[in-house]
Amino acid sequence: MDAGAEALDWQFLQCFGERTPGEEIQEADIISAVEFDGDGKHLATGDRGGRVVLFDRIESQPQRVGPDQRSPPQRLSQFEYRYLTEFQSHEPEFDYLKSLEIEEKINQVRWCHSCNSQLLLSTNDKTIKLWRVYEKKVISLSDFNVSEADRARYAATGRLGAGGSLPARPPGAEQWQQPLRLPGVAVTEMFWKARCQRTYAAAHTYHINSISVNSDQETFISADDLRVNLWNLNVNDQSFNVVDIKPANMEDLTEVITAAEFHPSHCSVFAFSSSKGCIRVADMRAAALCDNHAKAFEATEPQGNRSFFSEIISSVSDIKFAAGGRHILARDYMTLKLWDLNMESKPVAVYSIHENLRSQLCDLYENDCIFDKFDCCISGDGTRMATGSYSNLFKVTHATATGVDSLLEASRDPLRKRLQTPSSSVKTNRFGLSRGYMGKKSAAAAGVATAEDSQPPDFSAKLLHLAWHPGSHNLIAAAASNSLYMYCAR
Repeated sequence: MDAGAEALDWQFLQCFGERTPGEEIQEADIISAVEFDGDGKHLATGDRGGRVVLFDRIESQPQRVGPDQRSPPQRLSQFEYRYLTEFQSHEPEFDYLKSLEIEEKINQVRWCHSCNSQLLLSTNDKTIKLWRVYEKKVISLSDFNVSEADRARYAATGRLGAGGSLPARPPGAEQWQQPLRLPGVAVTEMFWKARCQRTYAAAHTYHINSISVNSDQETFISADDLRVNLWNLNVNDQSFNVVDIKPANMEDLTEVITAAEFHPSHCSVFAFSSSKGCIRVADMRAAALCDNHAKAFEATEPQGNRSFFSEIISSVSDIKFAAGGRHILARDYMTLKLWDLNMESKPVAVYSIHENLRSQLCDLYENDCIFDKFDCCISGDGTRMATGSYSNLFKVTHATATGVDSLLEASRDPLRKRLQTPSSSVKTNRFGLSRGYMGKKSAAAAGVATAEDSQPPDFSAKLLHLAWHPGSHNLIAAAASNSLYMYCAR
C-alpha cells in the first residue's frame, strides 16, 4: 500500500447547462456520453436527442472583483473549457423489416487523431458515423469602385440612377477618373462546422453498446450483445467479425457482451467484457476470429454468498485500459475492480461502491435500477479512478492507498454531501468532543462513509457518465442529467 498518498482537494471548476431548481428536464437533453480527446484539448458530449456538443480548452480568465466584493478563492486549474459548437449526429429511424424504432440517443463518442481538423465517431443503437469538425471562414467583399448607396439602389431596382432611370452623369464620376481598384476579400467571422464523412451501418443485428478506436488510428471496433466487428475508418461498407458468441440455439445463450476496448498501444489486442462478470483479452494475431481468448479475468463469488441477484450485479458495465496498458479497470453494479494483465487469478484491488445498497437489491430489481450501467475512468498516470453513483454522487479512489477516497456531489459545492453529516464512527462525549486523536485522512474517510451510508440515495438522480482528463491534470467531467460539471484538484 502507498502510505504517502493523500486525498486530493477537489474544487468546482465550471458547469454547462446548469438547471434552476424546479426546472423541468427534457428527455432529449439528458447527457448520455462524455469523452476527452487524446490530449485533453477538446471535450465531447452526446445526449439522448442525438446531438453532439463540443468544448475546447482555453486559458483561465481572471475574475473581476468589485471594490465592495470579496475576492474568490484561487482556482487550482490554469485553464477552463468553453462551448465550441454542436450538431445533430443521429435522427430517430424506423426499421420497417423488424417493425422496430431506433432511438437517436448517442451511446458513445470516441475521438480520432487528425492534423487539420477534429474527427470523432458517434453511435446510436444501430449506426456509427464519422464526423469531421473544422473551422470555416465567412468572407465578404469590400473596397468597390462604386459607392455603397449606388450598389444598394442597383440591387433593388436593377438601375444605377434614381427613380429607375440612367443618370445624366454616372454616379461617382469623379471616381472614374482614378484608376480602377480590385475589390478586396476580408474574413468577417469564423465558425465551426460539422460534416459527416462516413456512415457505418447495417452491420449489427443487436444494439451497439461500445466503440473503440485503435492505436493505429486506422481501424476501430464496435460491439453489440453478441458480436464484435472490426472496421477500417476509410471503408464504410465492409467490416470483419472478430468475436461471435452467438450459440447455434439461442436458448443456450448464457451471457452477452457488455463493453469492448482496444489496448492503448498494442493495435492487435483488445478486451471485451460480459454480463457474467468476465473480461476476456483477445489478440488478433492469433486468429481471425477471436472466440478463443488469450486471457480471461473473472472474480468468482463464494458459493455460499450467491443469490438470485448475483449474476445481475456481477455484470460488467464498463472497462477502461490504463494509459500504460498494464491494468484494466472494470465497473460492475456493486464494485470497481482493478486487474493486472499479468495476473488472471484475482483483481489487484476491489473498491466497494454500492455495498450499502445490498439490502435493497429486491427493491432495485423492482424499479429496474439494478440494471443501471455506470461508467468508470482512470487518471492519466493510472494512480486514481472514479465512477458514478446515485444522488448525483461520484467516488474518486486511489489505486494502492487506503483511506484517501473522496465522495463528491455533482454540484457547485462538491463536498456538500460529505460535510452535511458528522461521522458516526468518531465517538464523542457529551460536550461534542471526539475521544482520541483522529488524523485528517481518517476523518475525511469516515465522513465519506457516513455521508454515503446515512442518507437515503436518490435513485432518480443517477451519475452514469464521467471522464478523466488524459494528461497529468486531475480534472474530471461528470454528467448529471442535462448538466456537465467539471472539477479539478491538486
